[in-house]
Amino acid sequence: MGERPLLALDRVDLQVRQGEWVALIGPSGSGKSTLLAILGLLDRPSSGSYLLDGQPVEKLDDLALARVRNRRLGFVFQAFNLLPGLRADENVALPLRYAGVSRPERLARARAALERVGLGDRANHKPGELSGGQCQRVAVARALVSDPAVILADEPTGNLDSSSGAAVLELFRELHRAGRTIVMVTHDPDIARSADRRVALADGRVVSDG
Repeated sequence: MGERPLLALDRVDLQVRQGEWVALIGPSGSGKSTLLAILGLLDRPSSGSYLLDGQPVEKLDDLALARVRNRRLGFVFQAFNLLPGLRADENVALPLRYAGVSRPERLARARAALERVGLGDRANHKPGELSGGQCQRVAVARALVSDPAVILADEPTGNLDSSSGAAVLELFRELHRAGRTIVMVTHDPDIARSADRRVALADGRVVSDG
């Protein structure tokens, strides 16, 4: 900030094992979203090392990072980040489009992902024709369509009513039972209790892990 350095994260040492569900918790400004962005290869750490499945990724170039993100990571955002002019199946198919998958195949896989989250009958609807809970399920389907090893979610129930939030939480429980690795930023105590581990941050540091 100006000439004053700001440590968003400070000496964080964290290991997430395959198949774990980790909830990142803590007050606003504690570093949760920054940590998630680094884990998701959206930001680079200014120092230190990040190994993804044993591979050091912090020094990969932008194209290599994009490939790893596309093939191995799935993202679910609080604001859904759906393109309003595209149908649900087209939104879900976007990661496959970037991966070079043909249109017929990617739409077929997108519709299968929508079926998986209970929205097979909404494939032709645009985001403006869907409820908030349905939009978030579309976002979950988009995260799953590439069959990623890791799901990263930033406050996925933050914009939802309690009923829709509970439905999305149950989706994450199903993903966890199926063996997905999940790292989720949340202020929701129900989600935090559902996770295998709760990692609490404060002032950029891990203050508890259990």
